[in-house]
Amino acid sequence: MGLEERIDDFAAALRRREAGHAEDVAGARLKAQEVHRIISNAIDRFNAAIEAELPALRIEVSAPRLDDKHVHAVEFNLSRGRHRAIVTTKSKGEITLVGPFKAGKNEGPCRTFPFSEDEELKDALGDFIERFLEEATAP
Repeated sequence: MGLEERIDDFAAALRRREAGHAEDVAGARLKAQEVHRIISNAIDRFNAAIEAELPALRIEVSAPRLDDKHVHAVEFNLSRGRHRAIVTTKSKGEITLVGPFKAGKNEGPCRTFPFSEDEELKDALGDFIERFLEEATAP
């Protein structure tokens, strides 16, 4: 069997395997987009409040994308300098808030919530964003 046939066979097997996960991954992407809107709005508000006097403390929020570690999850990051926080939505119906932490250091702390716990998640998002802002803007 030639290389092209081997690659075609592998791709076909991968499509079959992933077909069973497509709906759950789509759900994770929708949840990531929902949480991304909430966090982006909060960070946009923060950035607007500091822009004139403290532009170096501006926070960036990446677009949602395939998770760096798991093919059945979607993530996005908050960053300023070496400071990071990660939001990961998983196809198994969970969202994990990671950080804040410094790039190159161990990730953590982590808190995980089921998609169904909207009120608990919204409260946790406030704490998560505030902790990140405190660490990312500390002298």
